[in-house]
Amino acid sequence: MKTLGLLGGMSWESTAIYYRLLNEIVRERLGGLHSAKLLLWSFNFAEIAERQHAGDWEGAGALLVEAARRLEAAGAQGLVICTNTMHKLAGAVEAAISIPLIHIADATACAVVEAGLRRPALLATRFTMEQDFYRGRLADKYGLQPVVPDQAGRDMVHRVIYDELCQGVVDGDSKAAYVEEVARMLRDQKIDGLIMGCTEITMLIGQDDFDIPVFDTTRIHAEAAVDFALS
Repeated sequence: MKTLGLLGGMSWESTAIYYRLLNEIVRERLGGLHSAKLLLWSFNFAEIAERQHAGDWEGAGALLVEAARRLEAAGAQGLVICTNTMHKLAGAVEAAISIPLIHIADATACAVVEAGLRRPALLATRFTMEQDFYRGRLADKYGLQPVVPDQAGRDMVHRVIYDELCQGVVDGDSKAAYVEEVARMLRDQKIDGLIMGCTEITMLIGQDDFDIPVFDTTRIHAEAAVDFALS
């Protein structure tokens, strides 16, 4: 089994889910007392979020690169960035290390393509919904047509992520707002699936809330990481 290096703490709420999933999936596949071999670097998310909202992606990238190098030096054989948004910096991180990076958008896109869908809704942080690093990868590399909410919808989705989910708050009204937003997109924008494109969103909604296929990027990414670790 290969050792995975995790860039986590962005936020720790979803990193805790990653840790549980990675170990559960290894146990499911190997049985008995087996668990994942992991090295975790957990950021103080306030330092990352401050740079995100200030547009200081170079500064955020420097933090990720340093941590990735330390994980590689500590013995990691593959790298997992435990957040969708910070894959904006995946290229810089990959260039700084010699171990493979398991990309969350690639794993998610493969699941969507395998399901025969082309036009999934993408709920995520404002950065992931509005910038091209994620949507462009889904479109250019996999031929998908990801759809995002309108401005009001994007503002609502982003606010819930940072003001609630990243702080461990799971609110029923916010869940209803997410479900209503997806229903509107299904009606008005003809989506055929839903990508939960922020790793915290799995805390709020899931497949049971919808009649269309839902793609939980946290679980999909964890499955892909275990595939690599056991390959």
